[in-house]
Amino acid sequence: MTVRVLLADDQPLIRSGLRVLIADTAGLTVVGEAATGAEAVALADELRPEVVVMDLRMPVMDGIEATRRITAGGADASRVLVLTTFDDDDSVYGALRAGASGFLVKDMALEEILTAVRVVAAGEALIAPGVTRRLIAEFAARPAAAPAAAVRPLPATVTGREREVLTLVGRGLSNAEIAAELTISVATAKAHVARLFTKLGARDRVQLVITAYETGLVSTGA
Repeated sequence: MTVRVLLADDQPLIRSGLRVLIADTAGLTVVGEAATGAEAVALADELRPEVVVMDLRMPVMDGIEATRRITAGGADASRVLVLTTFDDDDSVYGALRAGASGFLVKDMALEEILTAVRVVAAGEALIAPGVTRRLIAEFAARPAAAPAAAVRPLPATVTGREREVLTLVGRGLSNAEIAAELTISVATAKAHVARLFTKLGARDRVQLVITAYETGLVSTGA
């Protein structure tokens, strides 16, 4: 199956570079381009791409609001992959909270960009453990990311073991690392993560990381 991609960036040069890159890649195709967040929302609704590569800083409507609207459709909605400079973009956390499935860094290797698009399209976890840890470090640098007043309880259906697994996901551990930490099989670790997706209504691992912070299982000082 060919993965249909929508590019949303107000810089024509960025869109052009990504379009050429994707055009030369089997299994991926660009179905549309948007220069504003509003255009991205309209085109996502019209074209129904599997993945929207979304810049955060755009006119008319920013990438965060556009992401929120695009992902509001639930499981059938296009998945959003944020395009950001990351190190100096204070909106990354907001974009993930808005429903983005992960992020790309504009200066990352081209092959990594293509891999990220495929991973998101497949509904898999986008962020590899090492990158998750970098994301967590970014959260930790922002005291407002998880204020005490915002801590919310986990659903009662989440078991004690699943709380342990969620804590380790929040710390950036892979399924194999979780298995080693808890002395369980990798298959069991994957099963626990899958149940957490269902119980918490999370679309991917990024949202599990956010939940771990918002419920106080992982603190910014951890």
